[in-house]
Parts: sequence; structure tokens; C-alpha cells
Amino acid sequence: MAVEENPSAGSGGEMVQNSNEEQLLISEGNSDMEPYLGMQFESEEAAKVFYDAYATRLGFIMRVDAFRRSMRDGKVVWRRLVCNKEGFRKCRPRRSEGRKPRAVTREGCKAMIVVKKEKTGKWVVTRFVKEHSHPLVVAPANSRRSVLLSQTPDEKDVKIRELTAELHRERKKSAALQEQLDTVLKEMEDHSNLLSRNIDDIVRSVREIESKRIVLPHN
Repeated sequence: MAVEENPSAGSGGEMVQNSNEEQLLISEGNSDMEPYLGMQFESEEAAKVFYDAYATRLGFIMRVDAFRRSMRDGKVVWRRLVCNKEGFRKCRPRRSEGRKPRAVTREGCKAMIVVKKEKTGKWVVTRFVKEHSHPLVVAPANSRRSVLLSQTPDEKDVKIRELTAELHRERKKSAALQEQLDTVLKEMEDHSNLLSRNIDDIVRSVREIESKRIVLPHN
């Protein structure tokens, strides 16, 4: 179940199967809940599904934002979910005066939740900003379905291709970093060997000087 604090399913609940074969429960009962500090989820995916349903009910669109990975195994352990109007669009020079300016889609909205994976394996809400800096447009009740549920097969295929391409880029980046690390380690080893040889030469020279030193007779 996605949210521990609401174990009972509403009459209109829907069971969803995600890519990890884990069942997530989305119902009118728990989608009507408001996020709060300390709220727990079974997984990052469950937190996304919940906040997306909450966003749909309130009248904004969720965007999956920044994340942090574990230094130990590289897995995501911290995630920020925001309103799609978070931040500001970068100003770029217009290529043509005849082109219409793009609609403003980001207005610096601060609404968000931050979830963090605890040692218990649970994902806990560590920050919640409720207020939006723009009007909310509430969708009809019968359309309150998660974006994850309403994706078409084509959209899912596109998402899979995007994630595959991102994974390929990350692997190339990792290989390049590994190559740089190997080069640095090799240079450090060469420098250490050179330093050792220099020390050996100095010791040898000192010994030669001592062996040739003239011993003066005692009076």
C-alpha cells in the first residue's frame, strides 16, 4: 500500500501495478489526504503516485525534480517533487523576430514535497510547501487519475527510450570518469616510484661521502 497512514481503501480505489511488480493503491480516501512532515511511503514510486494524485485534485501538475544518490550503492535516496511552474525559464535570444514568444510556463512557484529514504526502507516526507504562486485549475472529479495511470503505450515507449538514452549517457560519463581516475592513479604511482628512487640516490650519496671522509689523528 502506498501510504501507511491510510491502510483502508476507499470504495473508488484502484490497484496499480508498477514496473517493480509492486501494488500501489490510489483511492479517493488517500488521494484526498494532504502531505505532512513525517508521512511515510513504501517506495519512491508510491510517493510520486500520491503527490501526482494530490496535484490533480488541487489543480496543478506535478514535476519530478532533483534527486540525490547514495554514495555507497548509487541508488536514489532523496527526491524533490515540485509544481510544474517551479523555477523560471532561462531567457534565450529569439532566433526570429517573426516567431511568437513561448507562453510563460514557470512562475517561480515554491510548492513541493521532499521525500527521503530512511534506514528502514520507508520514504518519509521531510519538507512540504503547500502554497502556490499562481491560480490553481481544478480538473473535473471524474478526471482525477494519475498521469502514471493515463499514459498511453506510445507515451510509455517514449519514456522508456528517454530513460534508456539517459542511462547510456550516464554509463559513458561513468566510463570517462573511471578513465580519468585510472590516469590520476597511474601518475601518482609513477611520482611515488620516482620519489623513492631519488631518496635511494640521496642515501647512497651520503654513504659514499661518509666512507671517503678523512679521519684526523688524535693529538
